[in-house]
Amino acid sequence: MGKTRISIVSYLNSKPFLYGLNKSLVANNFAMSLDIPSKIVAKLNYNLADIGLIPVAGLEDLNDYQIVSNYCIGAIGEVRTVVLVSDVPIEKIDTILMDYQSRSSVLLAKVLAKFYWKKEFSWENTCNDFQNSSIKGATAGVVIGDRVFDIEGKYKYSYDLSEEWFKFTGLPFVFAVWASTKNISDEFQNEFNRALEYGIDNIAEIVEREQNNYPNVNINNYFNQNISFIFDEKKKAGMNKFLELAKKLEFVDV
Repeated sequence: MGKTRISIVSYLNSKPFLYGLNKSLVANNFAMSLDIPSKIVAKLNYNLADIGLIPVAGLEDLNDYQIVSNYCIGAIGEVRTVVLVSDVPIEKIDTILMDYQSRSSVLLAKVLAKFYWKKEFSWENTCNDFQNSSIKGATAGVVIGDRVFDIEGKYKYSYDLSEEWFKFTGLPFVFAVWASTKNISDEFQNEFNRALEYGIDNIAEIVEREQNNYPNVNINNYFNQNISFIFDEKKKAGMNKFLELAKKLEFVDV
């Protein structure tokens, strides 16, 4: 049998998963690729990956998928690395730039706009470095991932989208889950979960390895206070609530 192809996001928040998979006793059976979230769904659909850390907004694009892990990328309140930033407060924003690396985060912004903020915006696509060059005046931007660290304090207003979701619903938000369109055995899922758990249990080691790469970020706090990895019942409820509201949007362009 060939190696199991795993597609995982290339952000800091996935480092514990990556560490655990690389340290697994069956690591030689894995072939891992680092991708941006918006490409992982396509990889599964085109049989370029067997398992992916799938943005929840992309789950319905998959055929007959199964969630294969007890772990996820989630947050209970502030997540820090998924934000809406602007020079003006929400009530004065007229245009929102959509991070091209994201699906779930852009859709979350649209859900919040319609059901929580109750405000209409123009939505525009973006390209590389938009977070530094295109956000100005009444034009805001959804920015995700490690690039958020680089723009912290750059804009007068920063709305943490996971925190806004928690204020709105009282539920955690799930950004990505491990899913597959293949028939993954229980034995493999158990081994896969053990590998992920090992990474989460060794976050102190990951912090020591990665801190120099993020000199202005307390990544220990980020892992332990912002990111929540356990895919528990409250997170499942939050994910289902989000997908339910997303279906009620009149038009979704992600």
